[in-house]
Amino acid sequence: MATSFRPLFLLLTFTGLVSGNLSVGVGINYGQIGNDLPSPSRVAVLLKSLNITRVKLYDADPNVLSAFSNSEVEFVIGLGNEFVEKMIDPAQARAWIQQHFQPYYHGGTKITCITVGNEVLTGGNDTQMMNFLLPAMQSVHAALVDLGLSNAVTVTTAHAFSVLTTSFPPSAGAFRPDLADYIRPILGFLAQTKAPFLVNAYPYFAYKSNPGEVSLEYVLFQPNPGSIDPITNLKYDNMLYGQIDAVYSAMKAMGHADVEVKISETGWPSKGDSDEVGATPENAAVYNGNLLQRIAAGEGTPARPSVPVDIYVFALFNENLKAGPTSERNYGLYYPDGAPVYDVGRFGVQGYLPEMDYSASNPRALPISAFLLVFMVCVMKA
Repeated sequence: MATSFRPLFLLLTFTGLVSGNLSVGVGINYGQIGNDLPSPSRVAVLLKSLNITRVKLYDADPNVLSAFSNSEVEFVIGLGNEFVEKMIDPAQARAWIQQHFQPYYHGGTKITCITVGNEVLTGGNDTQMMNFLLPAMQSVHAALVDLGLSNAVTVTTAHAFSVLTTSFPPSAGAFRPDLADYIRPILGFLAQTKAPFLVNAYPYFAYKSNPGEVSLEYVLFQPNPGSIDPITNLKYDNMLYGQIDAVYSAMKAMGHADVEVKISETGWPSKGDSDEVGATPENAAVYNGNLLQRIAAGEGTPARPSVPVDIYVFALFNENLKAGPTSERNYGLYYPDGAPVYDVGRFGVQGYLPEMDYSASNPRALPISAFLLVFMVCVMKA
């Protein structure tokens, strides 16, 4: 089939403004569970054209890391859950670093963080893997130390928000008692190595589970009465900021005010099953658009107003081979052919998407770059 890659034409007035703001506080999750995704080299061109400079992977795909050699993109790379047990062996950890990290790091690809496992503590009560998690993280870090790389690269793991048993009010945030013996030493490791606590936070899940009680406006960053933390009297006008502060409170309750919280995943699905309330392109556009406006403005949470919120949006593309409900395959900002999943042209700034067509005619291709437009508006309003 014929392929085409149409160039991106921007309103030049905004180009310089956009490029100065994209790397601050926001990144994108680049998942690859699909059989129709564009090649990493094309993705590299797309992200460069959009000035996106922070990307999170779930593996250490050599094709991706090679495609971004000598670029400005900073990567978080991952060891999947299937590697956790193996990594407790120092020899295997060192071998993995030497094979999957060093060639690309020294070859000009910027890698700043390695995640060991994803949502291990809440992934099905695999107590053996849960017990292996911290030793695996320590082993990977030790390999970096031995190779003289630990000052440039942190080691952490990503948690589901469900590691908390209490999240409201945010000041009463607390980790699940049954996970305390796992989380406490992990926090100690993160504090010692100056690595962040990563959490996957989705206000969408709260809304889907209880749309009658959870305000849609509250989860979408739209005007709403908000909620007051009765302990601190701080007002929250959106759920995500409350979730972040709840994690900080939970860590403080364990004696740690010395670890930074970063949101490793957040997003909103554009499509779902009949029982997945709220999964629409309109809500997805509003959630991501409003969130990115706030990030561009350098906002902090009510409890930490001077600390800008740091997030990775989920996700770059829809991934057609992901298991689970329909929503799991529809979190992307883009279809695999490069067309935006939803139109944010209502923000009033026009541009042209660098389309990645797999045929000469593409009925979905639109002359609008969703991610770029959001950020251009963010800069204008900041």
